[in-house]
Amino acid sequence: MSTQDPTDASNQVVRSRSDAKDVARLAGVSTATVSRALNNPKSVEPATRQLVLEAAAKLRYVPHGAARSMRSRRSNMIGAVVPSFDYALYARTTSALQQRLDESGYSLVLAEHHYDLAVELRVASQLIERGVDAFVFVGLDHDPRLFSLLEDYGRPYVLTWGIDPLRKHPSVGFDNQAATYAVTNHLLALGHRRIGLLSAYVEGNDRARERGAGVRRALAEAGLELNAQHVQYAPISLQSAQEAALRLLALPTPPTGIVATNDVFAVGAMLACRKLGLVIGHDISITGVDNTDLGATQTPGLTSIRTPIVEIGLAAAEQLIARLEQAPYKPFQSFPIEIVCRGSTGSPRG
Repeated sequence: MSTQDPTDASNQVVRSRSDAKDVARLAGVSTATVSRALNNPKSVEPATRQLVLEAAAKLRYVPHGAARSMRSRRSNMIGAVVPSFDYALYARTTSALQQRLDESGYSLVLAEHHYDLAVELRVASQLIERGVDAFVFVGLDHDPRLFSLLEDYGRPYVLTWGIDPLRKHPSVGFDNQAATYAVTNHLLALGHRRIGLLSAYVEGNDRARERGAGVRRALAEAGLELNAQHVQYAPISLQSAQEAALRLLALPTPPTGIVATNDVFAVGAMLACRKLGLVIGHDISITGVDNTDLGATQTPGLTSIRTPIVEIGLAAAEQLIARLEQAPYKPFQSFPIEIVCRGSTGSPRG
């Protein structure tokens, strides 16, 4: 038997769009404070504003004035909320997205959330308030409240860089697990048995999680395991990747081959090898994912997986344009990937 008080606003199910009074009641403030916190945040104490923001997020509240305006007309603005502007791949995808949207008279609004799904939810709510018509998100990991918010306000969206296995959320991308599965098998075919993994952190990042799973699956099929000591996680940057690779290479029995979950990590590992005087492709093998110019122009060139960086942006734009204009569209598109072999991989010494 439930002991919850049915009159407690925090326990009530929101059956219709909430208003400022609901937010005020849940936050324990006045409606005037709610208005100031949302429209003039500097006029409200930070702690009070946080209470209001948390209540608004819980109730999926967007100011009704903005909501009425949004329902009556379109802005022709598409929001792309990405993990980080620092990662060049997202820039290339969003560039392709913007070019295709521009051809059809739409503008692109960019925002980032730094792998914080609560921030992504807040940013999406703010963009809805400002009249954004539809959204592009990266990956499959999102706060469930994000989808409720988008449904409440009738905002089409598409997930990118992965395909929803349950086919619940429209998505365009490729099989991330298959990418590292392929390069791991490439190393195994060359004779490597001690394989290391350089990866981004997996929390809120299904791409990193799936790419790690691809390494483990390939090793398991070969009767091997991924040694926990041979795994390093780091932020996505050359410096962080180099430091993580140095930790791997300092082990008493280091890996003879390294699978990096993207080309940034792979090139960082190459920098570490050069610092230690190791001959890449002979003393150690390194692979990446995404087949970027960063890896292709190294000496030796980086063995990597070619992923559909531009195709994802174009397909996401095509889908949202079709949905906004009530035209037929493909809700799920999976693009092929392929391994590009270069000089960074070879048979292990001895």
